Amino acid sequence: MDLGNLESLDYFYPEAILTGTILLVILLDLVLKNKKVPALLAFAGCGVSLWFTWKLYGASGGWLFHRMMVLDNFSLFFKLVALAATILVIWMSSASREIEQVHQGEYLAILLSSTLGMFFMASSTNLLMAYLSLEFVSITSYILTGFLPRNRRSSEAALKYLIYGGVASGAMIYGMSWIFGMTGSLDYAQINQALVLGQPNRLALFIALVFILAGFGYKIVFVPFHMWSPDVYQGAPTPVTAFLSVGSNAAGVAILVRFFFPALSHPAAGGDWQFISGVEWPQFLLVVSMVTMTLGNLSALNQQNVKRMLAYSGIAHAGYILMGLVVLNNEGLQAVLFYIVVYLIMNLGAFLVVVVVANATGKEDIDVYRGLAWRGAAVPAVAMAIFLFSLTGLPPLAGFIGKFFLFAAVIKQEFYLLAVVAVVNSVISLYYYARVVKVMFLDFPEPADGEVQMNAGAAVMLGLLSAMTLLFGIYWGPLVAFTNQSLRFFVK
Repeated sequence: MDLGNLESLDYFYPEAILTGTILLVILLDLVLKNKKVPALLAFAGCGVSLWFTWKLYGASGGWLFHRMMVLDNFSLFFKLVALAATILVIWMSSASREIEQVHQGEYLAILLSSTLGMFFMASSTNLLMAYLSLEFVSITSYILTGFLPRNRRSSEAALKYLIYGGVASGAMIYGMSWIFGMTGSLDYAQINQALVLGQPNRLALFIALVFILAGFGYKIVFVPFHMWSPDVYQGAPTPVTAFLSVGSNAAGVAILVRFFFPALSHPAAGGDWQFISGVEWPQFLLVVSMVTMTLGNLSALNQQNVKRMLAYSGIAHAGYILMGLVVLNNEGLQAVLFYIVVYLIMNLGAFLVVVVVANATGKEDIDVYRGLAWRGAAVPAVAMAIFLFSLTGLPPLAGFIGKFFLFAAVIKQEFYLLAVVAVVNSVISLYYYARVVKVMFLDFPEPADGEVQMNAGAAVMLGLLSAMTLLFGIYWGPLVAFTNQSLRFFVK
């Protein structure tokens, strides 16, 4: 199926609904005084878009808009992830006092625009489309990061994000120009054919891939393109930080997998992939994976700010996700998809607890979590313990199953060193995650520490995310089946 512009619109309902919702949010914000209406509309629009995305799931794949985008289960999986993250972040925003300060209509419109950009990132099958969609998400992310009015930390984070993003974008498009020079095409399928049939210069191809990885790596926050992450995570409003940590990272993984698997590899027997002769990029990712998880975990050890600690933790988790790409088979990719879902659940849950505590104390340091369980906040404390232990990978929580699949995939392919490094890093992460749990339960509050209250919406969301973290730790079959079904690329 190779459709033109008009025919492609039949498969473009989710994006069209999202676009319509953005326009309605802007219009209603101008004419209505009740500022809760745009939030409800954004929530409903994402829900309807989610339903139509789900309805497309399992449809026969094909090229859309003259091969600029693709419709397949892999792209639909990441659209569902982006929508789920957006719905939960809108919910989280309603409980955040930081977001109360900002102009709701503009905030929601930009948040939904960023989600729309992630849709395009997941479906891109052309280097030009990949670049434009990634830039779209980046620009909306810069704006969201600096959204707090008259807040120096937020403005500084946005400026740093913009500078790092500009450099990464320049490097990426430079690498893309090299690929175009070697293959004469921006289309992934034609790039693949040109590299298979031709004799590309290995050094030139390697340099081009490193430059392109700089752009993708900056979104996924793997080393050495991670340096923006701690400052941006700390400076941005907490719901925005949560959104960047799951939605933006997942979209980065989608665009990276789409480029390095269907474009630079080809399917082989038994669910394996064979990379195009010339550049052994899995070996390169192997080193990057080990360095990323180690640097992320070691840097998180001494952090006193919980958001900053979660930023370094996010870098480490990017390293774990890269493990699934190193093995170069469908089992590794399926483990990556599974881990993305459970990471979304447990990481958003951890950031929601940060929102609850920051609402009551105005701070994000570990000290303000002292005796949290004895200050009227037993539910957030227990939920935070569940999320942090799940991020560590302890049973019987969803994070354990996610890491189990990743470790099993690399051990089956005899990447023993990578597995050992990952296990050691999980042990290291237990120290800084358990430190927060210890402060919440074993340290008693001082007289100056006040009670921590949360509203009903935050309580319901915490309960839902905690239940899902526990459920997928003991009953993961449906999620495994879903990720297995999502691993269908439309290649030809």
